[in-house]
Amino acid sequence: MSASSPAGRVLPPLAAAAPILVTTGAQPMQRITERHSHAQGQLLGASRGLLSVGTEAGLSVVPATHAVWVPPHHPHSLRSHGAFEGWSVYVAEAACAGLPGEPRTVRMSELMRAAVKRAAGWPAGEGLTAAGHRLAAVMLDEIAQLEPESFSLPLPQEARLLRLAEALAADPASEAGLEEWAAFAGLSPRTVSRHFVSETGFSFTAWRQRLRLIRSLEMLAEGLPVTTVAIDLGYSSVSAFIALFRRSFGQTPAAYRRQLAAG
Repeated sequence: MSASSPAGRVLPPLAAAAPILVTTGAQPMQRITERHSHAQGQLLGASRGLLSVGTEAGLSVVPATHAVWVPPHHPHSLRSHGAFEGWSVYVAEAACAGLPGEPRTVRMSELMRAAVKRAAGWPAGEGLTAAGHRLAAVMLDEIAQLEPESFSLPLPQEARLLRLAEALAADPASEAGLEEWAAFAGLSPRTVSRHFVSETGFSFTAWRQRLRLIRSLEMLAEGLPVTTVAIDLGYSSVSAFIALFRRSFGQTPAAYRRQLAAG
């Protein structure tokens, strides 16, 4: 079965030609790809810039050090931020049996990065050489073993909590407190607090902080100044934002922007 890539390209029937197909692409500005799915599994990432991947489980951001694995038939949406260069590894459904069954954010290994670069030169729709099949097997082993890492924002599944989370995601700088957001959802503050932890793994306050941090990664990738990001996301001061960013990601927002630009 064939499927369309986010760029509109029709993918060849991988199982008949090769277990893996690697595609690459670049774009000078933000691009949004609406929710879609593939018969193939997909590992996708950035070589320059930042990508956001939305799944039914939540939102993941993908800097160049990471990637997102999406199993076959899992709906997902894509959004790049600023200038972007990226790649996708499509895996034939038959070859996905030993791979993760749920979407996850992973840290790319140097081996996988080098394998993606090599496989990007394979002719699309053609069978692989013996060496190609050996490299494909290595890539499948690597996908299975890539360590999951947390550049994601899980979403609650209960309808009222999901409505609350989506409204807060649309207005991350909101100064409304837990009580006001609970009233918005038609729930008690205690119920919101309890179920946010059980459904997302985060308290309401921690989830909200994570939302702002993830949005800050996107805004910085879009070229917005650090001061603008801090103010637009509702931080009490620019220095408070910088301190939290450094504590969370191990570098300052300015250093992160330089890293994105360097690719």
